[in-house]
Amino acid sequence: MKTLKDFSVIDRRVLVRCDFNVPLDEKGNILDDFRIRQTLPTIKYLVDNKAKIILMSHLGEPGGKVVPELKLDVVAEKLAEYLKFPIGKEDDCIGPDAETESNKLEPGRILLLENLRFHKEETDNDPDFAKKLSYLGDIYVNDAFGVCHRDQASVTGVPQNLSSCAGLLLEKEIESLDRVIKNPEKPMIAIVGGTKVETKSKFINSISKVADYVIISGLIAKEVAEKNIKFEFPEKIIIPTGQLDALDINDESIKMFQEKIMQAKTILWNGPFGKFEEKEYVKGTLAIAKAIIDSGAFSVVGGGETVEFLNKQSMIDKFSHVSTGGGAMLQYLSGDSLPGLDALG
Repeated sequence: MKTLKDFSVIDRRVLVRCDFNVPLDEKGNILDDFRIRQTLPTIKYLVDNKAKIILMSHLGEPGGKVVPELKLDVVAEKLAEYLKFPIGKEDDCIGPDAETESNKLEPGRILLLENLRFHKEETDNDPDFAKKLSYLGDIYVNDAFGVCHRDQASVTGVPQNLSSCAGLLLEKEIESLDRVIKNPEKPMIAIVGGTKVETKSKFINSISKVADYVIISGLIAKEVAEKNIKFEFPEKIIIPTGQLDALDINDESIKMFQEKIMQAKTILWNGPFGKFEEKEYVKGTLAIAKAIIDSGAFSVVGGGETVEFLNKQSMIDKFSHVSTGGGAMLQYLSGDSLPGLDALG
């Protein structure tokens, strides 16, 4: 897989698939700009190297129609704030106007296209739509790990029409995840919270081949028991004590988890351990986060709820790597191929 630094980008139109799918409040304000901030190194690299930069992303689930509340104007404003210069914003992501603006771009300047999912052809992976997107660039860069498990036009279609590579964020994501699954420093612990056992059981089974222990939440443990799911290495699975569907883990579980975490040299964490949105149930998840930080282990964290929690606690920069992908991260760590990565060769 080629990376951004394998290409000369001076005076070239570089079409970058970003993941600006950020949470918004009811007034359309950005609640958390973590994903935007994570893409800044790639954008700044392209600016410094005098590329003509065209950014594209989706936001929310507009279902193939224009939804005013899901326009990317707020993203353009946030980018301009971080980069300290104005960002061009197009009213669509394809068409003559977008092509004209992309051709007029000066080196080091940025054009942000409108929400890709305003066109149903994006999620349908329509080849004609992918071709129209590819008219806007000379080089394609995928910097959106969070959608690499999607077979969609901007992810897998465009690379069929343009020379392609991974952006700096995507490269960092893969390097960090490979360090966890391919050659982890031992002992290694995986911590899997939340619910959705149907999406996490395969991941738990796969990661238990590499990890020394896998700590799972009470809700997952309850579903595993109810559905009679069998794991290959049951002796490695650690579950909370007490009521499995409690809104937080008890002190005995916290102590048990802390002891295991403090021994680890590599830690992977996905999913909270309680209803952390309510203050009285934050204790368990907070104790796990603090233990991971105190352990000094190489730590990789992912999943929307977990990232949201760490942002609220102002802890996000205390971990070795915080992934922008939830489903993509679990899929990659389960050993499954990701269409977006396969498309880059």
